[in-house]
Amino acid sequence: MFQRLHSADDTVSISIDGEQVSVPAGITVAAAMLLAGPEPYRQTAVKQTPRAPYCMMGVCFDCLIEIDGVPNQQGCMVTVSEGMNLRRAAGRRAMEVSR
Repeated sequence: MFQRLHSADDTVSISIDGEQVSVPAGITVAAAMLLAGPEPYRQTAVKQTPRAPYCMMGVCFDCLIEIDGVPNQQGCMVTVSEGMNLRRAAGRRAMEVSR
């Protein structure tokens, strides 16, 4: 049903939560995260429910991830690139309150 567009020989090195991983070039961040292992992709902000990519086409927003320091990016819409740093979202962000 599915097939890769690029040969397995074409790879890029990315960092997922500080761990270096080699993944096929040309795939999306969401696909790379799924290839990296069965860990939850992220956790929801309110109930800490584990989530993973669902639609893989930008509709459901279950693939939100921090990419190169920018939070809440849709991993299914971004192609991996050499040296990319990815961080799973773990619940809600800490917010600073000015008084």
